[in-house]
Amino acid sequence: MAKKAKKPGGEMSFLDHLEELRWLLVRSTIAILIGGCVAFTFSSYIFENIIFAPKKADFVTYEIFCDLANKYDLDKSFCVTEIPFEIQSRQLDGQFTTDIWTSITAGFILAFPFILWEFWKFISPALHSNEKKYALSFIFFASILFFLGVLFGYFLIMPLSINFLANYKISEVVKNDIDLDSYLSLVKTTVISCGLVFELPIIIFFLSKIGLVTGKFLRNYRRYAYVIILIVAAIVTPPDVVSQMTVTIPLVILYEVSILISARIAKNKEKELLKTE
Repeated sequence: MAKKAKKPGGEMSFLDHLEELRWLLVRSTIAILIGGCVAFTFSSYIFENIIFAPKKADFVTYEIFCDLANKYDLDKSFCVTEIPFEIQSRQLDGQFTTDIWTSITAGFILAFPFILWEFWKFISPALHSNEKKYALSFIFFASILFFLGVLFGYFLIMPLSINFLANYKISEVVKNDIDLDSYLSLVKTTVISCGLVFELPIIIFFLSKIGLVTGKFLRNYRRYAYVIILIVAAIVTPPDVVSQMTVTIPLVILYEVSILISARIAKNKEKELLKTE
C-alpha cells in the first residue's frame, strides 16, 4: 500500500500520523503472532522447563539462596523440599486457552526488538538529524534492558513471590490448590512488568527530551522512590537482608542511571540555548 504524500516541508497531517500508527500496530501484531507460533511449537518445553520450573524445589534461585542462607546463617525459608501447592485447571478448554495466550505472551517477548524498531520509525520524524543516527543504539540498549528485566523477574521476583505466597497461611484448614490461570497470571505479570520497569532509563530519556522530567526532579523525589523500592523488596522477599538487597540494588541502579541521563539531557539543552543566543 502506497503511503500518503507528505505536506510541503515534509510535515504529515494528523490523519497521516494515525495511518502510520495503524500500520505500526498491524506490523507489530504480525510479529507477535509469528513469535507466538514459534513459541507454540515448543510449548511443552516452555511449560515444563521454564514456566513450572519455579514451582520445583530444585529451581536454581532456591538453591542459591539456600546456599547463601547456610553460609551466612540467614533465614532458611528457601531450603525447602517442596513448594506446597498443586496447580489445577477447572475449565474444559483451560489448558488449550492457556497454551494459546502463553504463546502470544512469549511472542511479545521475542518480538520486542522489532516493536522497538517500529516505534523508533514512528517517532524519528520528530527527532533532529543528529539524533536519528542513534537508532541501532536505541534498539540495542532498550532490548537489552527489557530482556534483563524479564530475566530479573523470572529468576528473582517470581520465585521469591511464589515461595512467599505458597507458604503464607491463615489457617492449617485451608489447602492450596492453585488455579492454572492464577499461576500463569503471576508469571506473565511478573516477567512483563519487570521487563518494562527496566525500560525506565529509556522512558526517562524521552520524558527529559520533551521537558516533562528533569534530573533535579528525580533527585528531589529520590527518597520516596527508594522507600517504594524497599517496600516492594520487603513484600516479595524473605525477612533477611541478602535477599532484600538482591532485589533492591538493581532497581536503585536503574533509578540512579535515569537521573544521570536526565541531567545530561538538561545540560545539552542548556548548551544549545547558549549557542543560539
